Amino acid sequence: MEQQRQLDPLNNSSSPKTAGKGIRVSIQGYEGSFHQVAAQQFFGAAVEVIPCATFREVVKIAANKKESEGGVMAIENSIAGSILPNYNLLQKSNLTIIGEIYLPIKQQLLVNPGVKLEDIREVHSHHMAIQQCLEFLDKYDWKLVETEDTALSAKHLHQHRSKHTAAIASKLAADLFELEVLAPNIHTMKSNYTRFLVLQPEGVAQPVADANKASVNFHTDHSRGSLARVLSKIAEGGINLSKLQSFPIPGSDWEYSFHADMEFDALEQFNTVIEQIKPITAELKIYGVYKNGK
Repeated sequence: MEQQRQLDPLNNSSSPKTAGKGIRVSIQGYEGSFHQVAAQQFFGAAVEVIPCATFREVVKIAANKKESEGGVMAIENSIAGSILPNYNLLQKSNLTIIGEIYLPIKQQLLVNPGVKLEDIREVHSHHMAIQQCLEFLDKYDWKLVETEDTALSAKHLHQHRSKHTAAIASKLAADLFELEVLAPNIHTMKSNYTRFLVLQPEGVAQPVADANKASVNFHTDHSRGSLARVLSKIAEGGINLSKLQSFPIPGSDWEYSFHADMEFDALEQFNTVIEQIKPITAELKIYGVYKNGK
């Protein structure tokens, strides 16, 4: 992948069950989480993840060149929508988007080796994962126990060697913690994707070859039709506006900034449109120019 060459691998120890030496990136959640799955999809199996309790910590570590070579952060889900606080974290950071991953969220029912369906009394997982699998879970009279993380549920299942408890988590979590997938793909909505951003500090990120997507933030003055003029210039430039998200500007009188994801055929096309909208925006920041992850 072209994207994998944007960061130089360092001589670091690898995560469990991975071979070789990989770069270090911060992720939200524990090893075995979907954030780690996304990181491996972008960088390869040798990537070393730095688990973080919060997205704020993900951004903080990703911005520190002494601690990591970047970070991977979820930004939206095809069912739940945008993760608005993460757009705010991105806006306040000095991080650049160098890539994105659209990851299908596939939930697995995990058990310790040898455990059968009739042995299960409880199922542990994050509340969102449980909600995603209710159609399957409703078939059984199991106690559903909400936890803070899907991968952590899998880890605890492995540690306690329980014969009467199952967990809902990723296939990666099963591999990491030596669990069996008793029932695969138990999620109700089969078309459930989470979009992740790959981030690196400004000044470190290198230009991405064959880039065809960009994320920008801008705000206009308070005059009538100011936003429409910006959107018209984008459309006239032949650029597909795949996302437009508004945010109130703190301390302002009902003014908004806008996050825009733009898809284009050639970088020159994007650069031309940016030059055309700069004079009609009060402020404009380019978060990153990268390859479409779809």
